[in-house]
Amino acid sequence: MQATRVPKRRGEAGQILLGIVILFTVITTATVLGVTTPIMRQIQMANDTYTTAQSYLAGESLAEDIAYRLKNAKSTSVSESLTVGSSTAVATVSSNLGVQTIVSTGNDNALERTVTIVMSQGTGIAFNYGTQSGNGGFVIKNNAGVIGNVYSNGSITGASGAYVTGTTIAANSISTTVDQKNDSPTIPSNDIVFANANTTQDIAQSFQLSSAQAANSVSFYIKKIGSPGDATVRIITDSGGTPGGSQLTSATLSAALVTTSYGWVSVVFPAGIPLASGTTYWLVIDASSNSSNYYTIGGNSNYASGEAQIGKYGSSWANTSPAGLDVYFRFYVGGLTATISNVTVGSAGIGDTWAHTVNNSTIAGNNYCQIGVSNNKPCDTSKGDPSPQPYPVSDGNIAGWKADAAAGTVISGDKTISSATSLGPAEITGNLYIYNTLTLTGIVYVEGAISTDNNQQIKLDPSFGSSGTILMADGNINLSNGANFSGSGTSGSYVLLLTNSTCTAASCGTGNSAVNIANNVGAVIINAQKGEVYVKNGAAANEITADYVDLEPNATVTYQSGLANSSFTSGPSGGYQINSWKETQ
Repeated sequence: MQATRVPKRRGEAGQILLGIVILFTVITTATVLGVTTPIMRQIQMANDTYTTAQSYLAGESLAEDIAYRLKNAKSTSVSESLTVGSSTAVATVSSNLGVQTIVSTGNDNALERTVTIVMSQGTGIAFNYGTQSGNGGFVIKNNAGVIGNVYSNGSITGASGAYVTGTTIAANSISTTVDQKNDSPTIPSNDIVFANANTTQDIAQSFQLSSAQAANSVSFYIKKIGSPGDATVRIITDSGGTPGGSQLTSATLSAALVTTSYGWVSVVFPAGIPLASGTTYWLVIDASSNSSNYYTIGGNSNYASGEAQIGKYGSSWANTSPAGLDVYFRFYVGGLTATISNVTVGSAGIGDTWAHTVNNSTIAGNNYCQIGVSNNKPCDTSKGDPSPQPYPVSDGNIAGWKADAAAGTVISGDKTISSATSLGPAEITGNLYIYNTLTLTGIVYVEGAISTDNNQQIKLDPSFGSSGTILMADGNINLSNGANFSGSGTSGSYVLLLTNSTCTAASCGTGNSAVNIANNVGAVIINAQKGEVYVKNGAAANEITADYVDLEPNATVTYQSGLANSSFTSGPSGGYQINSWKETQ
């Protein structure tokens, strides 16, 4: 019986051993799977992360390329595509009232990511004061005033009850006396490019004054490519025929005032910098370098009292190419001192005055002046005279806006708005008469005058969002009783009402000033940099910029803080600025 049981035991042992092996295998497999599954999951997640990153890079690369082409006026289509390695991207470009929206989707192995860029045509312009006046100054009649700050490049003259709730500054005027210039012919024979590379980052022009004077301001005939930043304009002494001496003064060249077409742009220096006659000085435009965003300035070889050089401030300089060129510039000297008189300024200890002379005024804050007798505070002479400020809109901006309007609809002769009408971008070769609701869908330029009937509405199309547009005339603008402007319905949206007229009541007759306002005109910025804005009894506005401002009794200007960072879209050929750039999917 034992002989028959041994094999049986061996079979049982084998079964037991097999069971142990199977059990071990199950345990091992479970263990391995338990460990490897998360690892595999992590590997898959890593692969997906890499792939989706490739999708994002493809989408953003295409969006960036289209944005570059729009900013630099290069051709682009409503639909574009791009392949980068294993990733593809497809983008669409949609346009609405000067706003371009780029939606670019990258795809790699069915994983998608989307980038959206919104760009608007136009210029961001800072209107920093409730009222800004030029050399003509600012007159405030009985019980009229400004709720906000005031800056004038001429005297501010008040009357009984005249007031300004904020700081009130009367700077010495921007001079109209040109001592040195190089500004003809109108179309320059040469273009000098700078700020595009390290060795051509800055441009310099030497000059000599005909008589000893204080530097006042300088204008350059300049344009930009892309979106360069602000530049610093310096007056430097000569060092061996180069601008390597010491700096005498400096001021800022605002990039917002330079357009993609040539135009004169002013830079105003701090007051009281004396220059000698017959001495070589250098004007240096000190910029940063970027191969895509840079400046071009007009040039020729006609200026006898200096030369241009190109290079880098604080480093080396070289001749222009071709050699012997001079930049287009106008250098202004002198200017008149200004006075503040008969105005109540500020309240509750806030609201300073600052001028060379302050007389017969009641001041809540500090009274900075050199001479004068105020009602309650003596002169604090610790600050010198304030410097004049350039206007927020340049001749270059205006020229660009005119071109943008002309690129839209051109209307010959007069245009009468007799029924509700949408208009813009458009150029009108005659006058514009507004007798019904006018909705602006783009910039409108009127070669003649603009006048409104009573109780008419001028408004922005809702698609402008927080941006605005321009209604501009070469002639005068008359806003009758009840004429009212409104934005798009979004906060921060305004109409810029601008005239190039030089008329004042003194030069063109009462009622024929550059702009005549008879009532509260609503969401509009009034600009008459070459003439007078006349605000009749009891009328009101949000902001006024003019060479000369006249507030009649009880008229008010109530400044809106959003005007310090206003954006105005332009027409089909305007330059683009980026409003937003973000991933949307």
